[in-house]
Order: sequence, then structure tokens, then C-alpha cells
Amino acid sequence: MDYKRILLKLSGEALMGEQQYGIDPVRLKEYAQEIKQITDKGVQVAIVIGGGNIFRGLAGASSGMDRVQGDHMGMLATVINGLALQSALENEDIPTRLQSAININEVAEPFIRRKAIRHLEKGRVVIFGGGTGNPYFTTDSAAVLRAIEIQADVILKGTRVDGIYTSDPEKDKLAEKFEFISFEDVLQKGLKVMDTTAFTLSQENELPIIVFDMNTKGNLLKVVSGESIGTKVNL
Repeated sequence: MDYKRILLKLSGEALMGEQQYGIDPVRLKEYAQEIKQITDKGVQVAIVIGGGNIFRGLAGASSGMDRVQGDHMGMLATVINGLALQSALENEDIPTRLQSAININEVAEPFIRRKAIRHLEKGRVVIFGGGTGNPYFTTDSAAVLRAIEIQADVILKGTRVDGIYTSDPEKDKLAEKFEFISFEDVLQKGLKVMDTTAFTLSQENELPIIVFDMNTKGNLLKVVSGESIGTKVNL
């Protein structure tokens, strides 16, 4: 395996599958099986999931809701998704721990960096819920922050698109895919990989990002094995 410890970033929308909202149990099972393939190889896996399939703070704010309240609702949505993924992983006999940046002791451990690293060293998958615990920060920012804290080798951003393109490939048939691209080029070209705060934090800490299609079976194992899947963002 090319990477010993990874942080996998999944969007909340990814869990919807073919549904309009909520959590698709079929998609959840597929993701758990993909993750099992790499944990069986000894890869240490941490995960951050968004909450957009349940609630998005920005959407609430645009409807007149207080932004801070909306963001807290979004953070709780990520904990719900974390619980669902934890259950799916444990159904595949993968030991899993859910840590939350918001104290919800009945359902999740509080986030403690040393404890998270110890779980990873013991072969447990660690899911980080609750974002950063602060409003105005996205789960992209939470993913980069946690990846740096646990000293992950790479951030794997699982999406429904197989990499980074010159434009939206779902709208532009002439869009060209990058296999490798630098942080500077992403910023200069105005490409949307992560929000600016998260992306800059990753750049400053020299943490590579790989964007790939999580919905194609076997892709996660291929990425971790070093195959040229998706797009790698590096210095």
C-alpha cells in the first residue's frame, strides 16, 4: 500500500444514493465494503462525512435562519451520518469508533487527538463527526484539520466525479481531466476542489489531496495501492 494512514472525506449527498434525501442503506453497505478492502490490507482509516443529505447550514441561512443555528444543525447531521456509517462498518466486522467535536457522550466519544491515533494504531476505523465544532467552517475544513492532527499521509476526497476537470464534466463534454495538478494551479485556474479555507490549510501543511470517484467499485483500493485513479493535488 502506498499510504499507511488516510483520511477519507465523503459528502453527505453521497450517502443519498439514488434518493432525494436521507441515507440509502445500499450505498452505505457498498461504502463499508470498499473500506473493508483497505482495512484488510492494514491501512489505517479515518473518515469525515458531510451532512448535506440531512441539513445544510448555508441553505438554512438563505431561508432566514440564523447562520450559527443552521451550522449547528448541520454538525448534528454529520453525527447522524457517522452513526449510520459506523453501523454499516460494524456489520462488515470492522471495529469502529465515532468521535464528535460536539459533546454527545451517549452516542459518540469526544474528539481527543491522542485517543484517535491510538484507535487507528489498533486497527479501528475512526469517524470524526460534528465538523470542527465551530460554525462557519465546512466539513472540508474539518477533514483537513483532522488529517493534519492525526498525521495522515493523504486526504482522499470521494465524489461522484472521477477527478478534477477544467470545467464541470457533467455540463461540459469538452472538459479535460487533470491527472496531477499543483495547489497553485488549482487556485490560479479557480478550480473547485474544496472551500478556500480547507484548501489553503492543506497547502500550508503540504498535505496531498486525491479526488476520485468513490462510487466505482474497487477505486478506493486502487487509490491506496498507488494506481493513477482520479486527480492528485500536490505541491
